[in-house]
Amino acid sequence: MALDPVDLVRELVRRPTVSGDPRPQRDLIGVVGEVVGAQAPHLQRRDGDDPDHPWTLLTTPTDPGRPRLLFACHVDTVPAADAAQWQRDPFGADAEDGRVWGRGGSDMKAGLVAAAAAVAAADPEVPVGLLLTSDEEIGSHGAAVAAQALAGTPTGAVVVPEATGNEVVLGHRGALWLAVRAAGRAAHGSTPHLGHNAVLDLVAVLARAGADLPLATEPFLGTETWNPGVITGGTVPNVVPDAAEVVVDMRTVGDGAALQAWWRAQPEVAEVDVRVDLPPLRTDADDAWVRALPARVRPEPATYFTDGSVLGPLAAGAPVVVWGPGTPAVMHARDEYVEVAELEQAVRVFGEVVSRWR
Repeated sequence: MALDPVDLVRELVRRPTVSGDPRPQRDLIGVVGEVVGAQAPHLQRRDGDDPDHPWTLLTTPTDPGRPRLLFACHVDTVPAADAAQWQRDPFGADAEDGRVWGRGGSDMKAGLVAAAAAVAAADPEVPVGLLLTSDEEIGSHGAAVAAQALAGTPTGAVVVPEATGNEVVLGHRGALWLAVRAAGRAAHGSTPHLGHNAVLDLVAVLARAGADLPLATEPFLGTETWNPGVITGGTVPNVVPDAAEVVVDMRTVGDGAALQAWWRAQPEVAEVDVRVDLPPLRTDADDAWVRALPARVRPEPATYFTDGSVLGPLAAGAPVVVWGPGTPAVMHARDEYVEVAELEQAVRVFGEVVSRWR
């Protein structure tokens, strides 16, 4: 398959790659590797060996000691669980009205294709790489495995081509997902006084959290947030529940230690497990490479997290930017799409940035 950006985006959108299922993600990584390799057979390929969180790195065959410009792209998407409510088949990849429609179009298969086109067209002597990762949507697991394997690799800058409307974004809050559990004592529903209701304990904690959680604020990243996203408890109506759990999504501007401590200190809480713990990302707007980028720098951060959280340490202080084609408002939404004009613009500007890299 030739690397035609629109055709390749359509091919990738047709392939469901929902987070948590490694096989289709691995297959799609293979498709991209084959297409890019056919266009640039000189590229060197390194595959991860984690069966649950696949990743692949494609690099030019230049001196490995030279700092590399790295494009980091995840291949997974959120589900299209409400497919019957879409105006188009979420995996049909229809090309209409100047858009490619379907799940993953904006988040982030268009950005992946633009980055792949830039790397495929790069001069073999320019140190540039394309990192393909899995399971970003559920905690950047693939990128974390890749970052560990690539530790010590000289990295001069990282582009995470998530959907930003082709504007450069300099950071985002981190993510701390906690499973908070309460424990009770079961009893018959007709005699609740003989038991202890874990659901009511959890409700009491959640009622306090809105006012009492120590949410911090950072000048650029803003104020931390919390969202009780999933609540479970009980089995049948006529049994007092002896266990209840809420999974809380908090977007952080620091290390999250104070937030964890607050949940663990509540008297009704029996246990707290960390599901996701990603640090915030922040790049200096005065960085010389950032100032030279051929795009507008957005004055506010992204609202979502990216693989940049775990790739920041790999960059070891080098700039990490979020920058790519796509409309943030349709990410994770019904009738997701990407504008073809934005995709084509991203191919051009990514190619320009690669050509300048030395």
